Amino acid sequence: MTDQHDGVDKPVQPGGYFPRCQHTKTYAPFTRKLLADQQQDQSYQKRDTTATKEEIRVDTTEAKQYFSKHLLDWYNVHKRDLPWRRSRNPYYIWISEVMLQQTRVETVIPYFHRFVEKFPSVEALADAPEEEVLKAWEGLGYYSRARNLQAAVREVKEVYGGRVPDTQEEISSLKGVGPYTAGAVLSIAYNKPEPAVDGNVMRVLSRYFLLRDDIAKPATRIGMERLAKELIPEGEARDFNQALMELGATVCTPKSPHCLTCPVIEHCAGRMEGAVDALPVKTKAKPPRPEKRAVAFIEGAGENAGKVLARQRPKEGLLARMWELPHVLLPETIAALGPESDEAAMRCLSESLASEHGLEVEPLAPMMDAEHTFSHIHWQMRVYRCRFAGLAGRAAENGSAAGDSDDGNVFLWFGERELEQYALPNVFVKILKQAGSYRS
Repeated sequence: MTDQHDGVDKPVQPGGYFPRCQHTKTYAPFTRKLLADQQQDQSYQKRDTTATKEEIRVDTTEAKQYFSKHLLDWYNVHKRDLPWRRSRNPYYIWISEVMLQQTRVETVIPYFHRFVEKFPSVEALADAPEEEVLKAWEGLGYYSRARNLQAAVREVKEVYGGRVPDTQEEISSLKGVGPYTAGAVLSIAYNKPEPAVDGNVMRVLSRYFLLRDDIAKPATRIGMERLAKELIPEGEARDFNQALMELGATVCTPKSPHCLTCPVIEHCAGRMEGAVDALPVKTKAKPPRPEKRAVAFIEGAGENAGKVLARQRPKEGLLARMWELPHVLLPETIAALGPESDEAAMRCLSESLASEHGLEVEPLAPMMDAEHTFSHIHWQMRVYRCRFAGLAGRAAENGSAAGDSDDGNVFLWFGERELEQYALPNVFVKILKQAGSYRS
């Protein structure tokens, strides 16, 4: 540990969340022991991911029991009525947990309803065409989640007879199922005492136990999982794990936490130290790499009037096999997107589409700007209205896709039927909506 405190039985310094209170004296021995253990345990600073060197040292039974009891009491009164909480169906719980990764609850709710209505069982999802699954997922982003979910569900159908596994070893072997998802399904669906540690949970535990390890490190996560498992009361895994998630999502929030309404405020070491805003410790991720891109909005004529030409992405890599408006990466010599660079950008768009895809277009004028951020890339996009001039070796005039796209050279005129059938990344849905070509 690089930032230690000598003891918390002295008054909280100015800037702390609360002045010294009557609970400080009873709590101080726990915190002093925790900090002393961390200072004495040299492996605490140099842990790896092995079982013996990364364990977070928290030994006070009283503090743990207090936390678990008061958290459960609070959850039983204040838990939100969420659709996936109305069922113990492990398939539904699995779907909800995958959808909730990197996505807000209020966004997920309508998607969850539509998804389970369309794919009400393991067999229904396993047997569905991938295009239908991606279309049902359209707008949620992180489409690899949907692909991995379907691949895993197919394995559940084939290997486990359609029953979602109820052991750590079996469920963790499924594609895309990591420690958090496995723990969530096992505990919520089957009431197995397995931890489900996500960002919300690590934030709560870091603050309550005053843990200053970097939560971006795998060793810290493993330690948090062990600690969370120790906190689960016997027979209460289902409610306890959901309560822990709920506390992080609604009370112990990343910014401006609602400490006064927290059910475990009395023993919160982070609050006592005035360190809530500084916890959890997390190394900042590398910012996404900016890319300037020119997008071709190609309108059809004749029998394709009212349609827009779309391209299917390659079958591997980012947004694999999804449909999009054709676009190209602009050279670094174009410093910024705007009127001063339109001529150069339109020339690059025309030349690149012709040389890379055999697509002949005549860019006419800029239409709009758009942007989209992935975990590692930030697209800065300028959309240009284009006239279609031809597609070498391909019949873009027909209304059907030409099979799988190995190289990103499959094109299709998109009208209302295609927009209802095929999935597009959200940024292109927004562009089409703004252009009046997409009716949801």
